[in-house]
Amino acid sequence: MKDSEKFRFKIVVIGDGFVGKTTLILKFTQGTFQKDYLKTVGAQLSEYEKKFNEDKIKLLFWDIAGQDDFHFLRPSFYRASNAAIIVYSLEKNDLGKRSFEHIKNWHEDTKQFCGDIPVLVFANKVDLIKEDSWNKSKIQEIVKKRNFLGYYITSAKTGQGVYEAFNSLIETLYHKYKTISTEL
Repeated sequence: MKDSEKFRFKIVVIGDGFVGKTTLILKFTQGTFQKDYLKTVGAQLSEYEKKFNEDKIKLLFWDIAGQDDFHFLRPSFYRASNAAIIVYSLEKNDLGKRSFEHIKNWHEDTKQFCGDIPVLVFANKVDLIKEDSWNKSKIQEIVKKRNFLGYYITSAKTGQGVYEAFNSLIETLYHKYKTISTEL
């Protein structure tokens, strides 16, 4: 394996439609916020490169459409993923409630199509709620029960938690694969 390919990670970004998957990726990779909603059709690929401990890391973010219309395409998009980010909305409405309830469904998809890969949860749109009134116990319970890496409270609009969340996953993958490559 060439050094340039050693730290190349495919990360699927999944969750219901309208939860902010695309805007989170744009905030992290480009530092921008897209105010208008653009429906992802099938999947959208974003590349991002980063230096970490003198190694070059290449990230391929696969932003998978959350609408059921594209359910039949998902197995091919999941293939060969190194990690998954499940995004749900903190909004106090039907979208927020459903997207939280569907975390388990998205996790089952990752297990079925990817096996046991690292999973991180982004509780997104914190800018739309009063954070101090949000009860974190339910998400903490899911994270523990499903053995996720953890969860981050994020806002693609303000940037809150976004860089910390993505960088946490990158660091986890880097250390996992750095250990594997030194064992070979």
